[in-house]
Amino acid sequence: MSARPSVASELDFIQESEPKLTIDDLCFATANYLEPEQVELIRRAYSFAENSHEGQTRRSGERYITHPLAVAHVLAMMHMDYECIMAGLLHDVIEDTDFSRDDLSAGFGEEVAELVEGVTKLAKATFKTREHAQAENLRKMLLAMSRDIRVIIVKLADRLHNMRTLGHLRPAKRRRIAVETLDIYVPIAQRLGMNLMRCELEDLGFHVLHPLRYRVLAD
Repeated sequence: MSARPSVASELDFIQESEPKLTIDDLCFATANYLEPEQVELIRRAYSFAENSHEGQTRRSGERYITHPLAVAHVLAMMHMDYECIMAGLLHDVIEDTDFSRDDLSAGFGEEVAELVEGVTKLAKATFKTREHAQAENLRKMLLAMSRDIRVIIVKLADRLHNMRTLGHLRPAKRRRIAVETLDIYVPIAQRLGMNLMRCELEDLGFHVLHPLRYRVLAD
């Protein structure tokens, strides 16, 4: 009978220490397809997010700004527009800081504020049962898509980075997030034709829930 794998070996695929991105990396990535003034707006949104999240850290101990920066970088790799990337940088500001939607609207425009508010509403969804969660989450996401599909794209980028950095969470929470990802986010990515993101989310979720099967398939 084979021994149960350790927590460390179960998560050897997860990037415990991702490459350290900087705002210069993000601006370099966006400068390839955006106008200089749009890149400068992205840099300004980063500065605002960095100051807003000052003193906040992730479970890994890293500064919290590393998360929205990574989310924005995922969006830049998809060649999303500058307002979507700004929303990626600011997506947790309303939920996790003292700044409001009106503050974002005044500083970065109504469109960016609306995107951030949409992502915030999705993040606040709570449900009583798994079946209810699936139905309600999908309904809320589809409703958000009917107004601006970029809300969903930012949320998918947010989920992708969270899945890449699950290693610092408790096993039960890792499994819950993995199940939610496979049940809700993977089908949405598939429906939107975002195949690369679907594949990575699927890989990460499957490895958390079935590490031995994943290793056999990978081999």
